[in-house]
Amino acid sequence: MNYIVVAIIIIALLIILPMTIKIFPEWERGVILRLGRLLGAKGPGFFLIIPFVDRVVRVDLRVVTMDVPPQDVITKDNVTVKVNAVVYFRVVDPESAVVKVLDHIRATSLISQTTLRNVLGQSELDELLAQREKLNQMLQKIIDEQTEPWGVKVSIVEIKDVELPETMRRSMAAQAEAERERRAKIIHAEGELQASHKLAEAGAVIAKQPTTLQLRYLQTLVEIASEKNSTIIFPLPIDLISMFLKKAAPDTDEKPTK
Repeated sequence: MNYIVVAIIIIALLIILPMTIKIFPEWERGVILRLGRLLGAKGPGFFLIIPFVDRVVRVDLRVVTMDVPPQDVITKDNVTVKVNAVVYFRVVDPESAVVKVLDHIRATSLISQTTLRNVLGQSELDELLAQREKLNQMLQKIIDEQTEPWGVKVSIVEIKDVELPETMRRSMAAQAEAERERRAKIIHAEGELQASHKLAEAGAVIAKQPTTLQLRYLQTLVEIASEKNSTIIFPLPIDLISMFLKKAAPDTDEKPTK
């Protein structure tokens, strides 16, 4: 009879002992509730609990990377876009994460979606596309303030993608192309203006020294000859033509003799 009692005790110990001993890794904490009341958080490592009296809730302290589902957002200038984001957060107070919220991961996801729609709905499309870093900081601050009572610290919020309607994409492409054409025309006009100033200066120099025009003729011939073409250029000095014009001028002005 004694052997049976000993055997029962040993079996009971083998069943109860694993329920008493708890071992938690470095990244986890165990929040202990004794008879429904919060006792505190323990871990990491080895600790003991009272079976059937204590309840242990595991809480992971590592950073959680959560994708925010795409949200349909109407911007301040009435443009409908679809935006998704990613949120990085972790639990800094295991007790609050267990006692003050039912599911801290789901709660953080829902508050991130709501905040994303509200903040981006107050921004214009140009601000959403050009000032994304500013919006990321604003989102992180607002979400972190909402999750702080739950013992959750939101460290980073990044807007991943902004999906625009097809008509808006075409309009933005046309606007960008028109902007590039405007810049090209302005640059071309500035080049023409600078070239005209230089040509005017060159004309003034040539007017003072007429021989520079002959040198320019020779330089042009050298440039044409370097291309190895069959074009023949025969420069005719303007002074030669003016000489003939001066000789012909008195004949036309003579009056008929009586």
